[in-house]
Amino acid sequence: MPPLPNVFENVEKDQQPKGFFEALQQKYGPLDDMATYKKYAADVFKNTAAFDDAKWTALVNGANAEQISNDPAVKHAAAFIDNYRAKFDPAYQQFTVKNNDYGRIYLKGVLEMDAAKAKMMYPDATFTMRVSYGQVKPYQPKDAVSYDYVTTSKGLLEKYVAGDYEFDLPAKQIELIKKKDFGQYADPVRKDLVIGFISSNDITGGNSGSPVINANGELIGLAFDGNYEALSHKLAFDKDLNRTINVDIRYVLWCIDKLGGASNIIKELKLVK
Repeated sequence: MPPLPNVFENVEKDQQPKGFFEALQQKYGPLDDMATYKKYAADVFKNTAAFDDAKWTALVNGANAEQISNDPAVKHAAAFIDNYRAKFDPAYQQFTVKNNDYGRIYLKGVLEMDAAKAKMMYPDATFTMRVSYGQVKPYQPKDAVSYDYVTTSKGLLEKYVAGDYEFDLPAKQIELIKKKDFGQYADPVRKDLVIGFISSNDITGGNSGSPVINANGELIGLAFDGNYEALSHKLAFDKDLNRTINVDIRYVLWCIDKLGGASNIIKELKLVK
């Protein structure tokens, strides 16, 4: 069953967005008829700016808050978001606070009850700092597929799509990369600017931005993601597939120095080569 009729039929009326279904019925027809919802959906898709490039550009560049809020897709989303914030979010926040408190008490009890087990428990950042160790290394997720342990500026240009919200790049960055103007941050072996690298560290939600430090205590990168093949790491660590994706610190420094022009920050740092 589509979402809207499902909400109308199966969610308690006092938990539904106030006035939403009444207005829908008044304009589009009976709420027990699927044709009503199809008419509504067609009207939203036809009149929203979200799926029309020209309308969207005009909306975001020149519209005020009232015009944006009157967009049918925005109004639809706002009805359910406002309903959640008013009726559910306060209860969820109260539950979260209590659940966190009881979770700490429960874990403390487990540790005190079984000291031997406590020594074997993996650090979970509740009473401990979460630290993991690993190696910078490639991996092979399936037959005839092998991923290198680094990505470079060459890959940035290969993925570049002008105007795309995910893969666009500043003009200055494209210029510097094409000129191979990497300065002191170029990798001497690959003759390129290393953007990221993967390692076998174990991470979890909230670890983004964590420092990646080598055996000498030197910062070499920042963790920010995990690979697709190891999404199960929340349940079990796979030594063959688990990889943490890290931004190379040389790329960070390059962005600060060459791209951002903030060489004054670089002068304050001790760079180890």
